[in-house]
Amino acid sequence: MGPAFVAALAYVDPGNVAANLSAGAEYGYLLVWALVLACLMAMLVQYLSAKLGVVSGRSLSELIREDLNGRKHRKLWRVGYAAQAVAVAVATDLAEVVGGAIALNLLFGLPMWLGAIIVGGIAIASLNWMRQRGEHFFEVLMAAVLAVIAIGFLATLFWLPPDPAATLNGLLPRFADAGSVQLAAAMLGATVMPHAIYLHSALAKDRHATSGETVNRLLKVQRIDVAVALTIAAAVNVSMLLFAASGLRGSSIDSIEGAYKEIGQLVGALPATVFAVGLLVSGIGSAIVGTDAGAGMVHDFVSPRITATVRRLVTLVPAVGVLVAGLHATQALVQSQLVLSFGIAFALVPLAMLTSSRRVMGVHRSPPWLAALAWMVVGAVVALNVAVLVTA
Repeated sequence: MGPAFVAALAYVDPGNVAANLSAGAEYGYLLVWALVLACLMAMLVQYLSAKLGVVSGRSLSELIREDLNGRKHRKLWRVGYAAQAVAVAVATDLAEVVGGAIALNLLFGLPMWLGAIIVGGIAIASLNWMRQRGEHFFEVLMAAVLAVIAIGFLATLFWLPPDPAATLNGLLPRFADAGSVQLAAAMLGATVMPHAIYLHSALAKDRHATSGETVNRLLKVQRIDVAVALTIAAAVNVSMLLFAASGLRGSSIDSIEGAYKEIGQLVGALPATVFAVGLLVSGIGSAIVGTDAGAGMVHDFVSPRITATVRRLVTLVPAVGVLVAGLHATQALVQSQLVLSFGIAFALVPLAMLTSSRRVMGVHRSPPWLAALAWMVVGAVVALNVAVLVTA
């Protein structure tokens, strides 16, 4: 076990915080169902990604690159995938770096642009340091980071417990208006993260490349790994939304900074500090994972000569630019998740096809019921993206 705990950090990044707090503050418990459904989708998707890496011995991005190279007009296909990979990397970095910058501003009063540079620098240095100590060390440390984030956000439910009846009512699928559709898409983009889909297959491949265990045994471990790690991530995400619905509804909160101040006024300075620390660790931890994932995507889709450090520096510029320009940081986070929701299909469609392929997976290809579930997830993602475009 271990790869899923690294991937799970992508599911509790500052983009999740912004999207979930915005949904709870603006619509109360209305979109609980959308978040729970997104978390269930994430479990299925991450297991399929891990399964692909274990069985095929290659990552999702490697297999997509091989497929694109064999297609007619392969240059056009590769340019298209390279463009979306860069867009996903930029949107991912924007969420993580801006979120960490907000946390540093709340805790220490640092200028936002400086906080963004610090978070980006820590991510690069930390990833290089952890990778030098081996895959298992990296996984254990990322699991510890996930635990800190979970404590930081789950603690809010003790100070501001949600309404049980309203929570259950929120499980009934429905929308209120176009804004709720866009927020649901942002929550989906923040929960089912494209870069985490690519990364998990690579992590599982590297972790078990030299294992003496049977494939069936490894797949069983992947199911447990994903179930435990993604359940923790789901609990954290739902706690964010429930906290906002119970404590911030009707308070005209439109930013993470506003939520921090409101927490301090409602329940005191300690809970507000715990919230800010959870946000900071979330930003740094997910930035490390994003750097790792983005490096693999850019390596396979753009150019193998671009290192993780160079990739991080290039995608750091838009995040710093947003803050220097004085744009609304929380809204930038939410919009970045909306962009990510449009990148999900580029990872999901090949994942569903490859895990159902006898050529790639052999006897371990997805059975019909699992393949059907995977395509249902693809359909739900595409339908929500279309709904966003129609209601925009």
